[in-house]
Amino acid sequence: MRRAVIYFNLLFLRGFFYATKREGECQLNLKGRHLIQPMDFSIDEMEELFSEAQRIIANPQAYGDVCKGKLLATLFYEPSTRTRLSFEAAMLRLGGQVIGFSDTSSSSASKGESLADTIRMISCYAHIAVMRHTKEGSALVAAENSDIPVINAGDGGHHHPTQTLTDLLTIKLEKGDFKNITVGLCGDLKFGRTVHSLVSALNRYHNARFIMISPKELRIPEYLRQRLKKSGTSVQETTDLNQALPELDVLYMTRVQRERFFNEEDYIRLKDSYILNASKLKAAKSDLMILHPLPRINEIAADVDDDPRAFYFKQAKNGMYVRMALLMALLGVEV
Repeated sequence: MRRAVIYFNLLFLRGFFYATKREGECQLNLKGRHLIQPMDFSIDEMEELFSEAQRIIANPQAYGDVCKGKLLATLFYEPSTRTRLSFEAAMLRLGGQVIGFSDTSSSSASKGESLADTIRMISCYAHIAVMRHTKEGSALVAAENSDIPVINAGDGGHHHPTQTLTDLLTIKLEKGDFKNITVGLCGDLKFGRTVHSLVSALNRYHNARFIMISPKELRIPEYLRQRLKKSGTSVQETTDLNQALPELDVLYMTRVQRERFFNEEDYIRLKDSYILNASKLKAAKSDLMILHPLPRINEIAADVDDDPRAFYFKQAKNGMYVRMALLMALLGVEV
């Protein structure tokens, strides 16, 4: 009897220890994994990343040296401000260090070195790499030739999964969850990798509804339209932002991307298709969330910035926190 009581007490203490550990530490089994597109992580894995990011927001000082001795390589073949700097800030705030390049002219890619060779070389120096590239599929090529985790920071018009994590965390912090929300995506839905990634991720949650607002030339790609149709998701396509605004819980604005156009005349004709201003917002819900992956050009007027419904700068800051959580998870480090 005594032996049984002792055994029971040991089980209780072990259960208490693990429960306490789950409360305060990241329990993701993502060590050594790559993040190439949003579907690489399960909903449960994404939710735990959001929980870890929220713990970092609540107590950033506790994470100041968890990545001490770790090196992040930033490989940016395409210009970036927020994504590159937020990843660098994330690693530095975790106590790690950063190496890399911010454009191809400062790398051996300018001499003709292949992407496969570059990532093999980087694997010799760093513990983890984040890469942005102009070509679709480049992140997968890098992952297939890498001995370290690779994070896709945008591959052409394909995917931008860490921006999606940023977007979802921002919505979750404000709305609580993703169920029964109506999300409007406005602007360049054809080439917008942030749009493609966000729609793919949100489609996994129940009862999300989409209103796609764009010129006919910049509608969502057919493969994405068919994916939504197959899953039974409610999708409405329109060219009229003003008509859609009153229905929206979240408005995701995007810029028309000059760098994706082959014809300058087409860009000039479409670039000012949608401009959100304070006057138009009078018709919107009082708890609307306005998001934008940034940079903006003129698709959101400056008079919107002081509106409490404007979340795009908070969204940018949240990107740093969720990337801190991601780096920890892929490196397998804990507080």
